[in-house]
Amino acid sequence: MAIQWFPGHMNTARREAEKKMETIDVVIELLDARMPEASSNPMITELRLHRQRPCLKVLNKADLADPAVTKAWLTMYNQQEGVNAVALSCNKPGQAAKVPNLCQPLAPHRNSSTKPLRMLIMGIPNVGKSTFMNMLINRRLAKVGNEPAVTRMQQRHTLNDRMTLIDSPGLLWPKIEDPIVGFKLATIYAVTAKIIVDEEVAEFLANILLARYPELLAKRYGYKGDDPNCDDLLAVIATKRGCLSKGRGGGPDREKAAKILLHEYRNGILGRTSLEEPECGEPLA
Repeated sequence: MAIQWFPGHMNTARREAEKKMETIDVVIELLDARMPEASSNPMITELRLHRQRPCLKVLNKADLADPAVTKAWLTMYNQQEGVNAVALSCNKPGQAAKVPNLCQPLAPHRNSSTKPLRMLIMGIPNVGKSTFMNMLINRRLAKVGNEPAVTRMQQRHTLNDRMTLIDSPGLLWPKIEDPIVGFKLATIYAVTAKIIVDEEVAEFLANILLARYPELLAKRYGYKGDDPNCDDLLAVIATKRGCLSKGRGGGPDREKAAKILLHEYRNGILGRTSLEEPECGEPLA
């Protein structure tokens, strides 16, 4: 599923980020811990490398991800030059507060009131940047929503006399040509619902979950197929939840089942899962 969705405010955000990159010291890139590579915007990497800016990669929503896979991602990222990585759940008290101090070693020369550490937080839509900001500042500054494109403009905050933080809107790249990446981003609602088909996205997600986490599906939906496939899973979900098509026959309503699966995956109801591993970045199989 190739995706072309680049609203005007994202184009503006890209230009502003390019300018701001000249005057900041560290980029904080928020990623979804369930798919760190797919949720990493190549434009952000391009912008920061052009200005030779170090990066703290925050694998957010780590409480929703497979801990063993997350550990492997951290090992890989922490071996990269100019990159530190940490796994957090920024909706939990105290976890967001760790981030600024983790940035300091990346720019040790910026650590005084005359030379404060200047950090720029970036990421694709719906990876939790607004929640992170609200938890860090300890008051509701940013609007939070389980949808892309909530934050529309840069916001500057003084954390203390040695640190400042600039929040930026969620930023996608103009065209996501890799269909696998497109489907992954759709599973976490990083793109607007207007351009995705829930049933197609649920089928993609179901194939990965059936291959990697069948025990979670058995526990949640009672699915125990010996020859798993997404059609069977969606049918089981529809039957178990009473989702039947209207009209004669009243067969399983796969569209409603797809919405249920996506909702419960996005909110961590199924359990801790990861959709890619660092060796290849492809869906786990």
